[in-house]
Amino acid sequence: MSNLGALISGERINLERISFLLIDDNQQSLDIIGQVVSGFGVRGMHKCQSVREAKDIASRMDIDFVITNVRFSGEDGFDFLRWLRHVANEPNRYAPAVMVTGDTSAAVVQRARDCGAHFVIAKPITPKILLQRIFWIARENRLFIDSESYKGPDRRFKRLGPPPGVTGRRADDRATKLRDEGGPNLSQDEINAFMKPAKVNL
Repeated sequence: MSNLGALISGERINLERISFLLIDDNQQSLDIIGQVVSGFGVRGMHKCQSVREAKDIASRMDIDFVITNVRFSGEDGFDFLRWLRHVANEPNRYAPAVMVTGDTSAAVVQRARDCGAHFVIAKPITPKILLQRIFWIARENRLFIDSESYKGPDRRFKRLGPPPGVTGRRADDRATKLRDEGGPNLSQDEINAFMKPAKVNL
């Protein structure tokens, strides 16, 4: 996490020293995410097609950032994230984690949040959205909560009003009504409102 916090210098971003762990059992999806991350200048990348392989990597190496699919055969992204937050060695337990999924129902997004994910991104991902999330995580000051019932980034958010230099409310400050479990997918904007990320202009 210290590497991630130091990646921004002025208006420039440098991801060369950031180690990414990418997890997806679909080789094509894994390759796409890998290409996107490589396009950001990332050199340290570990691609895994199973939770077991990802756990092995995270047990032996320091990881700065995790991107995992939510669901795949056997153990899934939820299982890995719970393991990462509760069992993995420091500093990997505190590594920022983004979950990607084609199922963005309110129940899935809440489960990802409650497993300790920083953000959820709806598939198909775009480089701009992923880079925004990396920026948001690098610039936010969320505490890491380590309690018996929950381990992960603080899920409590304060309403701080519009960002400096902005007059009035933003359109996305409106409260989002969550759908019932098993309902339709949330849009990326609705996911953002649910996860309450800080706004960053690219």
